[in-house]
Amino acid sequence: MARTRRLILTPPENVWDLLSDGRRYGEWVTGTRQVLAAEPHWPEVGARLRVRVGVGPLVLDDTCVVRICEPVRRLELEAKADPFGAARIAMRLEPWGGHTLFFLDWHPLRGPGTRMHGLPVDYLVAVRNGMMLTKLARIAVREYGPATSGGGAGGAAGAGVRRG
Repeated sequence: MARTRRLILTPPENVWDLLSDGRRYGEWVTGTRQVLAAEPHWPEVGARLRVRVGVGPLVLDDTCVVRICEPVRRLELEAKADPFGAARIAMRLEPWGGHTLFFLDWHPLRGPGTRMHGLPVDYLVAVRNGMMLTKLARIAVREYGPATSGGGAGGAAGAGVRRG
């Protein structure tokens, strides 16, 4: 499992606004080339998000299905990218002063990723996820402004990425 966390200098409600707009995933999810479709009831349980992902000439279509949704607190997705299998993506938002402590866990569920699971793959996924959370933090602070209440770290997009 690859785990990444980040302090985002805006309240959880603002970060949740971005997560609950499926059409915006391409702005912050690294590797997403295009959001093909977002069901109107996104992010309710069972809602689907279809995206085109790729690096260079390698492109495939991916479907994310919401498995757990607790608004402003928790969102868990199952990302299916055949023939590569599926992965669990768990996002948790915790209030931290007037900011958001964002936790992102990635774990392969089916397919070749389960056999390649381990330190090298988890490290690469954690680096990718760190890039995603940096983008998400920048968008959130740019659109909503930094939180002014509570004690928190400085910087335009929050504290650095931590893996654990």
